[in-house]
Amino acid sequence: MDTRYIFITGGVASSLGKGIIAASLANLLQARGYKVANQKLDPYINVDPGTLNPYEHGECYVTEDGAETDLDLGHYERFTNIPTSQRNNVTTGRIYMNVINNERQGKYLGSTVQVIPHITDEIQTRIKALGETGNYDFVLTEIGGTVGDIESFPFIEAVRQLRWHSKNSLVIHLTLVPYLHATGELKTKPTQHSVKTLLEQGVQPDIIVCRTEHDISDNLRKKIALFCNVDPTSVLQSIDADTIYDVPLLMYKEGLDREVLRKLNMPYDNEPDLTYWKEFIHKLKFPKSNVTIGLVGKYVELNDSYKSIIESFTHGGVANECKVKIELLHSEYISDDNAKEKLGHLDGILVAPGFGGRGIDGKIVAIKYARENNVPFLGICLGMQCAVIEYARDVLGWKDAHSVEMNPNTTHPVIDMMEEQKKISGMGGTMRLGAYPCKLQKDSLVYSIYQKEEISERHRHRYEFNNKYLEDFEKAGMKAVGFNTKQNLVEIVEVPSHRWFVGVQFHPEYKSTVKQYHPLFAAFVKAAMDYKESKK
Repeated sequence: MDTRYIFITGGVASSLGKGIIAASLANLLQARGYKVANQKLDPYINVDPGTLNPYEHGECYVTEDGAETDLDLGHYERFTNIPTSQRNNVTTGRIYMNVINNERQGKYLGSTVQVIPHITDEIQTRIKALGETGNYDFVLTEIGGTVGDIESFPFIEAVRQLRWHSKNSLVIHLTLVPYLHATGELKTKPTQHSVKTLLEQGVQPDIIVCRTEHDISDNLRKKIALFCNVDPTSVLQSIDADTIYDVPLLMYKEGLDREVLRKLNMPYDNEPDLTYWKEFIHKLKFPKSNVTIGLVGKYVELNDSYKSIIESFTHGGVANECKVKIELLHSEYISDDNAKEKLGHLDGILVAPGFGGRGIDGKIVAIKYARENNVPFLGICLGMQCAVIEYARDVLGWKDAHSVEMNPNTTHPVIDMMEEQKKISGMGGTMRLGAYPCKLQKDSLVYSIYQKEEISERHRHRYEFNNKYLEDFEKAGMKAVGFNTKQNLVEIVEVPSHRWFVGVQFHPEYKSTVKQYHPLFAAFVKAAMDYKESKK
């Protein structure tokens, strides 16, 4: 069977939820037995999000093969349980870099290199390569930004060309139908103008999904259909939901998957098997208990900066039939003077990953509070490194202990740059990235959680535990219980005398999905539940 290509574009405003719609449709098609893949085309000129500030673009999501990608790939994995790779995220920067490299190597035989056909051909090659390599029934390609953005023109043009040559394709346009409170009306004009802009670029949408705060009447659907050249059955609403995990069921109710299959002449008689998804939603909405966990970081003003961690807590909560309330705590505003006030009511403390020295002292204070007060603690990447620094200072007595990232002149560099990283000068894509194996000690807490000796987790870092000090830490009570044996790297530390104290160098949040929640997050939530119960 030939691969069908579905394109998801957006209009009027960004952040309407194209990624969630794309992931939800993939979920529904997968539930009908089809083999699907999601892809994100990002119009910005950065080669990848790896060098972007989280305030600018949210978290950088890392795939198994070590690609630094857009956070929407996290949604794709969480909704479909299918690992993504470098092929699933393409940026303008990567497109242009490849075309320029080809030109330098003479591959265009002296032709003048232009946006059309060279850039648009490269875009189409990246789109079709995903479908061809995976033998998929459907490739769902989300185009970032909004229609009309100057950066998006080559991508929309590539879609126009691909659709002209292949009839096995379809365009879904997500747009905004705003509600004017002053008049009590939903307005369709922004949608009309958005579709008009898309038409000016030669692309007619097949389905229009309207992002809305209120139900859209049949009359409004007919109006949108009339002005936008689509069937009335192809105007669907995506109404505000309590949780992103409601969206697949809401879009199934709207008939998005049926409309897609009908338009692509694919069978849709069999109903999708959504049993597991419905059970997940039920447990999510009707928990039997609740806990409050503090997420300590320096990007807490923007939830997207810690998107995968927040969603992993959702999965870990459902695994325990427990609602996890997350308090985002800015590490710059935590000190010894206010630690009890800010942290004393929490049932668990997670110190988040990050880079640089801003807010580092607050993270160390939060870890000290968790350790000294026996509060369940999980440190991820820099959070684990901060746990090592705190232990060195407050237990081993090395008051200037630090990471060489923050203090190159410390006399106790308990966190040091990895040896292979010392030879690297560039920033983009040069960290230790992707999945690496880790061997667990059998007498450890993490072994009891994973229930196996060999695990594989995704990484994104340059600095590591300094093995020079390993014996000192072990004698003082902090144990290294997870190792990359090939490079002799400490990947996990624990404090066995503590109720639940774990630091991991890797990023477990990248592998948690609805169908396969991460055991570390589930165990951490359970520890928070037990701690809360013990305080009664």
